[in-house]
Amino acid sequence: QVQLEESGGGSVQAGGSLRLSCASSGSTSSSYCMGWFRQAPGKEREGVAAIDYGGRTSYAYSVKGRFTISKDNAKNTLYLQINSLKAEDTGMYYCASALVTACNWPQIFEHGYWGQGTQVTVSS
Repeated sequence: QVQLEESGGGSVQAGGSLRLSCASSGSTSSSYCMGWFRQAPGKEREGVAAIDYGGRTSYAYSVKGRFTISKDNAKNTLYLQINSLKAEDTGMYYCASALVTACNWPQIFEHGYWGQGTQVTVSS
């Protein structure tokens, strides 16, 4: 099993920055596809960023240029750097990891291991 634990969330003013971390333990592997998701009140969970085993990244259009996903395989840690926070970024942020060959949000959502989430609240 893979265990994931998110940290780094908090309450921040619009325009501020946060760095979210996702620490992995258990049966970790560099071959995992990993991603960040978020869920705002009344909305479905949406993928915001993903990174595959080769380090290739993808982002939701709404966060391009503001969010950066990265990972440190040696430390078994996934990161999400969030800049220029907006009120609409408010939500619970989850990281997920999946052993899938097609690294995309639906595949991660269906087959992934999940953390418990970390809350991001942005005030205007």
